[in-house]
Amino acid sequence: MKTRKFLSIAFFGLMLGVTSYAQKSVMVGGAAMYPTKNIIENAVNSKDHTTLVAALKAAGLVETLQSAGPFTVFAPTNAAFDKLPKGTVENLLKPENLKTLQTILTYHVVTGRMNATDIANAIKEGNGKAMLKTVSGGTLIAWMQGKDLYISDENGNKAKVTIANVNQSNGVIHVIDTVLLPKQ
Repeated sequence: MKTRKFLSIAFFGLMLGVTSYAQKSVMVGGAAMYPTKNIIENAVNSKDHTTLVAALKAAGLVETLQSAGPFTVFAPTNAAFDKLPKGTVENLLKPENLKTLQTILTYHVVTGRMNATDIANAIKEGNGKAMLKTVSGGTLIAWMQGKDLYISDENGNKAKVTIANVNQSNGVIHVIDTVLLPKQ
């Protein structure tokens, strides 16, 4: 009886440890990203993603990214948006460019939860490249350079994943350093 009780306590402790590890928060943009919160609840706290959050609000996509998902989001930083030609972001935020903005933003989203290991496995299975179908209907290409994970768009632009596996209650975010654009 004592052995069974000890094993039960040991198993419970092990599972508590695994759960605590799995629920670990990650710092992004100076804020903790909690795996118990959804993509939007976390993103609004990142000082590195204020442009992305403003664009999501303007595009009417906040409610979608608060839903159950799951989603894999390749989230460009403010610095990534700053790389675009001057005036691009301001132009995209105009009401008359709503469809274009929605297409660009949903081009950064893949249905399902794909952590970095899942993507690396897909790259291995694809002999060095993984084709990821986006919510917008486009394709992203995932590949590795050394130990670094990259995502390319249909125009040949490449984004480095700078922070991977930011778990959310409704998916996972991978922070990227470049805005990806669908085929034009």
